[in-house]
Amino acid sequence: MSHTVQTAPAPTPSEPTNRVTLGWTNRVLARPEVGALVAAVIIFVFFLSAAPSFRSAESFFTVLYQSSTIGIVAVAVGLLMIGGEFDLSAGVIVYTGGLVNSMLCWYFGMNLWVGALVSLAFCLAIGFLNGYLVMRTGIPSFLITLGTFFVLQGANLGVTKLVTGSVSSPDISRIDGYDSLGAIFSSSFKIGPVTVWITVLWWLLFVALAAWVLTRTRTGNWIYAVGGAPDSARAVGVPVIKTKIGLFMTVSFLGWFVGMHTLYRFNTLQAGNGVGNEFLYIIAAVVGGTLLTGGFGNAVGVAIGAFIFGMTSLGIVYAGWDPNWFRAFLGVMLLLAVLVNLYVKRLSTARKVG
Repeated sequence: MSHTVQTAPAPTPSEPTNRVTLGWTNRVLARPEVGALVAAVIIFVFFLSAAPSFRSAESFFTVLYQSSTIGIVAVAVGLLMIGGEFDLSAGVIVYTGGLVNSMLCWYFGMNLWVGALVSLAFCLAIGFLNGYLVMRTGIPSFLITLGTFFVLQGANLGVTKLVTGSVSSPDISRIDGYDSLGAIFSSSFKIGPVTVWITVLWWLLFVALAAWVLTRTRTGNWIYAVGGAPDSARAVGVPVIKTKIGLFMTVSFLGWFVGMHTLYRFNTLQAGNGVGNEFLYIIAAVVGGTLLTGGFGNAVGVAIGAFIFGMTSLGIVYAGWDPNWFRAFLGVMLLLAVLVNLYVKRLSTARKVG
């Protein structure tokens, strides 16, 4: 009598993988915003000890306000940089938006709401033109937007002086629509003795919206794809042209938004202002973990980078130091951020052969 011996099937060899299993420490360090968060904590503690006036709640919310005026536009600039492009006209377009609104309504006697909408359409058209030229000509966005920067800078000064006889826009506080627009863009409220500007709330809202878009939507996947590997993204059907043009228009929209705040807080604008702010937006994004090469970063990191800017610019004043040191600090932070970002990028893309 024979017996059939059943043998267990041989185990199927597992497929080799090239991905490294990182420990929790490395996984945390691989987050784009972690380096900026550590730097923000160190800087915050430093100024708490070095500047007694920095310790009050009023000072903290002043820092938040200063951060928000840079951080709102920096959110859009960060998204654009994740998408692999730059916009050097971002600083000037803030004042372009405000000047179009104020001078159009002052010269033609229009309601400020009409002027604000015309100004918005004008800024969006500039963003569209920037994106269209970059995508259709193949010229680097650095050069295209540098040209836009000079055109807007010259037009701001030339048109303002032609219309008003000076380089300042007229006072618009008595034109219809001023109070309602001021409530949206430049109002404030009290929490005890502390004044909270509405731009802080708008900043947090825009950061949350950008973070949601990047992490929860198909558009966010497109933004990372066109920044990291545009040819591959195009091959799998990602609308590269539309995505990048949309990012340029987002920069123009948030630039217009801050321009409205500046106009309705101070009633008048200096046509030559805004030059150099484009570098502050880029620095905030880079310090926040955004790579200059595109395809890596997030909105929370950009917000932390803007907060570092606000803390430092006011902390130096609160400490009684020469404010000229602020620019030196920005340079050091930029260099350190680039080095940290390269290390973080290596952690997040770690692979092994096997």
